[in-house]
Amino acid sequence: MTIKVLGSGCANCKKLLENVEKSVDALNIQAEVLYLTSYKDIMESGLLKTPGLIIDEKIVSSGKVLSVEEIQKILINH
Repeated sequence: MTIKVLGSGCANCKKLLENVEKSVDALNIQAEVLYLTSYKDIMESGLLKTPGLIIDEKIVSSGKVLSVEEIQKILINH
């Protein structure tokens, strides 16, 4: 599983990354977590608002900081 957190490097983006890492650890999931901050990467992803969360090339969230619990639900159902 590849999980991408996309954003400009702002506090919200970093918080989303932190919550993703906590979720992956709590669920003991094998995943590659990437933090992408380049404008090029964000534009190529199709994301319209940051922070964004992409799992296996599918946008699952944009424009908000998901809680650890919300991310865990997404990962479990993925």
